[in-house]
Amino acid sequence: MPRLSISLLGALLGICLVTAAVGQSDAKATLTTRSERCANLSHQFDEALETHAAATQVTAAKALQRKGNRYCAAKKQAQGIRMLANALKLLGVTPNDPVQ
Repeated sequence: MPRLSISLLGALLGICLVTAAVGQSDAKATLTTRSERCANLSHQFDEALETHAAATQVTAAKALQRKGNRYCAAKKQAQGIRMLANALKLLGVTPNDPVQ
């Protein structure tokens, strides 16, 4: 009887480990890097600019976009993401936020 319970326990442990490994690989596949986030927000700004060209703060929004792109290029993606998000908000657009 003890051999059976030890074997059963070992099998359950193996199943748990496999399930945990699969769950981690799926989670990594859905996360975006900061560089990708910079590119996505910059692209979203370009699209929003076409539809919201008559917004009152277009000049300020464009300045924030340029500043955000410079931060992203200088490996300061967190600051760049904030600038790009604020630029979108000036146009009256909600920044797309990927599920993380």
